[in-house]
Amino acid sequence: MKIIPAIDIIDGKCVRLSKGDYSTQKTYNENPLEVAKQFEANGIEYLHLVDLDGARSNKIINHKVLEKIANNTQLKIDFGGGLKSNEDIEIAFNSGAHQITGGSIAVKNPEVFKNWIIKYGADKIILGADVNVRNIAVSGWLEDSGLDIVAFIKNHIRLGLHTVICTDIAKDGMLQGASIDLYKELQQEIPNLNLIASGGVASMNDLEQLLEMKMHGAIIGKAIYEGNISLKELEAFILKDN
Repeated sequence: MKIIPAIDIIDGKCVRLSKGDYSTQKTYNENPLEVAKQFEANGIEYLHLVDLDGARSNKIINHKVLEKIANNTQLKIDFGGGLKSNEDIEIAFNSGAHQITGGSIAVKNPEVFKNWIIKYGADKIILGADVNVRNIAVSGWLEDSGLDIVAFIKNHIRLGLHTVICTDIAKDGMLQGASIDLYKELQQEIPNLNLIASGGVASMNDLEQLLEMKMHGAIIGKAIYEGNISLKELEAFILKDN
């Protein structure tokens, strides 16, 4: 199971929100590269980098942060937030993204998203399935699309995608545990899905549970920044899992 710490960016700084609410912003570090280097120094290979300014602005904003981290670490970065056009995705890949995550674009402009899968390949594109009471939320989680999560993912599996980051918005940043029941349902409904858990991971016990479920990956944010999970614990977990 991939251990994937998250860095969320507002104004070039490393922040966290609760349930995607921008009014709850808490800044943890003004230098995201410093945070990324700490992750790498503790055996972490992957990074989930989210441009929260971009998510709100509907265009890529913090690509310079991506570029700086990509140029100064070996981390495999999946980048999301505000990728809405062909120009945006080109900027992201040119800035060093290993993969990109598309959520709102898959709902609002499915043809463009489909063309990204064709052009860059399914290994480079992750579907962001951000869910609020089973419905997919878009535009920085500010809008309810009315789309059911299972149908939404199945539609994209048919297009050749195989990796999905599923974030339960109600859990995100709340440190109340991952959405185990939701993930089990998705695994049953859509076998062979590379499912990455996101939102709510609060302890090493949560990670053990997700590992037992054979999840493809787990994204961890606030639990690291608040000290609930240490980087040394993650390093030991990774070594044991390997």
